This record gives sequence, C-alpha cells and structure tokens, in this order.
Amino acid sequence: MNLFKKIYSASSRIPLKFKVWMYFIAFIILVFVLQWVCQVLFLEKFYKSMKTKEAAKSAQKIASSYGKLDSEEFTELISSLAVENELCIELLDRYGRSVYSKEVLGDCLIHGKINRTNPYIVSILEEKDREIRYKIKNPRSNYDMLLYGCTLGDPDNPDGFLLVNSVLVPVGSTVSIIKHQLLIITGVLIVFAFIISLFLSRLIARPIDRITRSAEKLAKGDFRTRFDGRGYLEAKKLADTLTYAEREISRVDTMQRDLIANVSHDLRTPLTMLKAYAEMIRDLSGDNPVKRNEHLEIIINETDRLALLVNDILDLSKLESGKQKLNPAEFEIRSKLGEIIDRFSGISEKKGYHINFTPDAEKTVCCDVVKIEQVIYNLINNAINYTGEDKQVFVRQINQPDGVLIEVEDTGDGIEEDKIKLIFDKYYRSENHKREIVGTGLGLSIVKAVLKMHNYDYGIRSTLGKGSVFWFRINDDSSFDMHNKQKQ
Repeated sequence: MNLFKKIYSASSRIPLKFKVWMYFIAFIILVFVLQWVCQVLFLEKFYKSMKTKEAAKSAQKIASSYGKLDSEEFTELISSLAVENELCIELLDRYGRSVYSKEVLGDCLIHGKINRTNPYIVSILEEKDREIRYKIKNPRSNYDMLLYGCTLGDPDNPDGFLLVNSVLVPVGSTVSIIKHQLLIITGVLIVFAFIISLFLSRLIARPIDRITRSAEKLAKGDFRTRFDGRGYLEAKKLADTLTYAEREISRVDTMQRDLIANVSHDLRTPLTMLKAYAEMIRDLSGDNPVKRNEHLEIIINETDRLALLVNDILDLSKLESGKQKLNPAEFEIRSKLGEIIDRFSGISEKKGYHINFTPDAEKTVCCDVVKIEQVIYNLINNAINYTGEDKQVFVRQINQPDGVLIEVEDTGDGIEEDKIKLIFDKYYRSENHKREIVGTGLGLSIVKAVLKMHNYDYGIRSTLGKGSVFWFRINDDSSFDMHNKQKQ
C-alpha cells in the first residue's frame, strides 16, 4: 500500500504535458508491438489456418453439389474452386476409384492411387468425424502440403470420397520482407509520433499552464487576474469557474474590509462617547444630579447600541454557520404583527413616523416565532431609516391559499436596479441612508439568513423616486415541516 502511495505521490508531481506525451508514446509503442506480433510471429499460423479454412470451405461446396456429378455446372464449380484457391481436387467413388480429377499444382500427392487401399481413404474412415486435415511434406519438392479429405454421403456408408491438396507456400521470405518494411516504417513513425505527441502535449497543457499562473496571482491577492481558457471546452469551463470564484472572492474581500471598517466605526463612536461622558461625570457633573443622570442616560444608550451591534453580529454568525436550529410553533400572524408595530409607538410619537398597518383576516401560521419577529422588526426599522420626508411606512398582511404574504413599504428614493442584489449584503447601506434611527447595518443580512433557513420566498420591488417594498411569504405548515425535516 505504501509503495502505491509513493508511486501516486511521485506521479502527481509530473507535469501534465509530460504525462500526455508519455501516454501517447506508450500507445504508439503498443500499436507497433501488436503489429510486429501479428505480422511477424504469427503470420505463418494465420496463413496455415486461412488455407485450411479455404480448403474445407471448397470441399463443403463440392460435397453439397455431389448429386450433380454428371452436370456441366458441377464441372465448372470444381474447376473454378481449383483455380481460384490453387487446389488439386480428386473425387473418388466408394471403391476408391477416381470419378473426377482436377490438378493445378503439377506436383500433387492425391492423384494416382485408385483403390480402396488408398492410405488417405483409410485415414478418413478411421476418424470419428470421417474427416482429415494433414500438413505433410512433399518428398519430391520438399514443400509443406495441405491435405484435406472427407466422405461423401452417409459417413458410415459413404458414396464416395473427396480429397483436396494445396501447397503451403513458405512464408519465411515473406516474413523477412515484412520485417524489413516494418523496421523502416516503425522508425519513421516513431520519429513522427515523437514530434506530434510533443506538439499535442504542449497544446493540451498550454491552457492549464495559463490558468495555473493566473490562479497563483489570485492566490497572492491580485483580484484583477483574468483566466484565459482558450484551447478546449474543459479549459474554458475551468477558466469561467475560476473567473466567477475570483469575482466572488473579490466581493467577499471588499465586504470583509467594509465590515471591519463599519464595525470599527460603530464601535469607536459609542466607545468614544462612553469615555467622554464618563470623564464628564468624573470631572464636571458628579455632584449635579440632573447633569449626572443626563450623562448616565447617554452612557446607557450607547451601551445598548454596543450590545445591539454585538448581538446582531453573533446572531448572523450563528445563522450563517447553521448552528442555530428552528423552533417552529403555531401563532396568530395578525396579532403578532400588531404587537410588533406597537413597539414602534415610542419612535412614532418622538420622531413623527407613521406606521400604517393593513391587516387581513386572522390566520394561524407555523414557524419560528422569535426569528420571524426579528425579520419583521428589522424590515420595519429599515423602512423607517429609508422612508421619505412624509415619514410614512406601510405594513400589509395579505392572506394567500398557500400562506401569508407580508409587505413592508417605505416612500424613500428607491433603489437602483443594479444595487438591489446587494441590499441584503452585510453592512451594505444605500447612499440615501438616514441617520435618525441608528442601526448596525446587519438587519437585512439577518432577514435573508432567517428566511433562507425557513425556505421562504422573499424579495424587493423598488421604483426610483417612489420607494421600495420588501416582502416575504410565510408558507403553509406542510412546506415548512418538510423543509425543517430535511434540514435536521
């Protein structure tokens, strides 16, 4: 096992173009080896097997036409088979006497023996299948000869016998010629194969090399890198994937820097105020109850703001990591919306905001009530931050056959179409953000994470100069339960 691991580890360090070149050369060598084996080592066996099959096939044709012995058609058949396949053919009756003979070789072994004691006839009758296939040497020419013989008619009581004789031409000289030709061809083709395989290996590896160099730049933090996948489809797909990954990494990197900058700013401001008012209490208002209480109130408010920021960061981290679980429960959505809107009565009276609630009939829903409360609260708080000079916010409950649609609308300047997809990103804020209500910049990110956990649809409709509508749909119990089981 360790040996295989070492071999695999070593092979993984070999460049792609060298691997492709080795595979191509190995394939060429395998082709040549097979060609040498087939053309040189087994050529004689192939030749003898082919000649034997030709003789047997010719004999079967003659045997099947034996009933037409006296016809001109039968004579023509034997003559054509003898000439085409270079065969001597001898047709004998049951007593071993010649009935028909065709000699084309000039030095045949089967002619001249015209009685039942013919050794070939004896051999045929001794075989179980009444058929012989001999390779024998001609004593006069010293050539190897092929002898094929079989019975005609009933094998146990034959009507006659058929003998076929053919010369097995020596293939030694032919093999020598083929060896010489193959040697030349192999040498030429190996040179061409070496050059072509080297070119192809470089051609295949070139897009990967380009992408690798670009990936190394990306790994060093250069997010302006472009991936060139020209060459073939797989390289283009890889380049497109890495280009997409680069854009996403660049976006995340930008968001991370913005996150650090925003968190630092949101932490620095209240901390500075906490320190300043604590020093004021120590140096100036410590003995003045009215001023001291005023300064303490500011310290408490800034502390609450810090606590809110920390809690939002922790909540979002838990939601995105999947560590938080949903706790579904049934509740009345209309009553819950009313309760949440009542919480904003203080800001409505103090800042002059008007939250208009358009309810539908009471409907029972099943979801995580605490997290859905957080979603609705964040959406209303976001609408207050972005609404127009009329300070109007509209909350609507719309019952649907498959659930309940919740809409929160402001009358602000709206969102550009290319910015809508960024609105749920952490710490993203519109340029028209208002500071009357201080937020952490994480509210909509928490909304997105909670709704994705519930598998609820959500979105934004926005018109420049008129405002935006944030909406989400609470599905029926069945769809929520099914998704919740899958998550568990």
